[in-house]
Amino acid sequence: MKLLQEKLAKYDAPQRAMAMGIYPYFREIQSDQDTEVLISGKKVLMFGSNAYLGLTNHPKVKEAAIEAIKKYGTGCAGSRFLNGTLDLHLQLEKRLAEFVGKEDAIVYSTGFQVNLGVVSCITGREDYILWDELDHASIIEGHRLSFSTKLKFKHNDMDSLEKQLQKCEPDKVKLIVIDGVFSMEGDVAKLPEIVALAKKYNASVMVDEAHGIGVFGDHGRGTCNHFGVTNDVDLIMGTFSKSFASIGGFIASDEPVINYLRHHSRSYIFSASNTPAATAAANAALDIMLSEPERIQHLWDLTHYALDGFRNMGCEIGHTSTPIIPLFIRDNDLTFLIVKELFEAGIFVNPVVAPAVASEDTLIRFSLMATHTKEQLDYALETIHKVFKSHGLVD
Repeated sequence: MKLLQEKLAKYDAPQRAMAMGIYPYFREIQSDQDTEVLISGKKVLMFGSNAYLGLTNHPKVKEAAIEAIKKYGTGCAGSRFLNGTLDLHLQLEKRLAEFVGKEDAIVYSTGFQVNLGVVSCITGREDYILWDELDHASIIEGHRLSFSTKLKFKHNDMDSLEKQLQKCEPDKVKLIVIDGVFSMEGDVAKLPEIVALAKKYNASVMVDEAHGIGVFGDHGRGTCNHFGVTNDVDLIMGTFSKSFASIGGFIASDEPVINYLRHHSRSYIFSASNTPAATAAANAALDIMLSEPERIQHLWDLTHYALDGFRNMGCEIGHTSTPIIPLFIRDNDLTFLIVKELFEAGIFVNPVVAPAVASEDTLIRFSLMATHTKEQLDYALETIHKVFKSHGLVD
């Protein structure tokens, strides 16, 4: 065996979980991403999806994707920089910029590529990137590629952020990069306070709205809109794989910033452009977001009901106030076991374990869609209570 294979063969955590019968990943879904899915012939309620508005199987979204394939084919066979720019891309970019309140926007093939390509190139060697310790992995990978000085601050801790800002040279660029809604914990960034600090220290702000758009703000415009700080936030990022029911992502900002990124962001320049179907689907989802605000209201009604239900049963859910609800277990193997037992009872949820989080912070990620019914949620709450009680997690 070669040294590489010998080294990697020592990683056997998945095999050990499989041997225990609690391996929870790569479960094969045989249906659409609805509130109920089919896995290995078994129907289960889906409470592990990021499709917050429930649009992945909406007839208008599917029809838009089909019509785009009929007109443009299945792919662009090149990067946006060269032969891969369609009129569809330009139309969507214009709409997205207007939607989030910025001058211009560009669309990437995935949301991960947005953060990777923007954060890695937008600041220079003498500049600073300040990041929350619970930022998404794509932000972390982006700043790893940057030549700037990276300064981490404690999660949602404004004193920690200010101490890091004080370390920066006053005449250098300082970029604060944060999630609007944190994807695992479900809590919301303190944007008004972050903006105030940015003004005090002449820093810029970039907000990842992956889990905020479609949920917060006027017609789902995101947390920046929700807090009224859109004009004070320099860059707004979003993904299509959540509320937009597609795949891809975008960055919106002032025209000079977008012009720079168009010509320097390597994950944009050197990746094939997102497909016609994905682009058209996101565009159709935006139409629905603007025309059906009752979807967002129903999502919030479900969210408040679920939060009350989990608190009343004694679950530890942290500081969440969103459709992302962490149910802390604080034990890797027990988290896997509970996920298995819930699945057997007809509930699909996601485990979040080390090294994604510290071993003492393992949790089950329970997430809601606007298409869930109160009856489905009641069954989930009842089932989770029974399983948690059997393990002594609640009374």
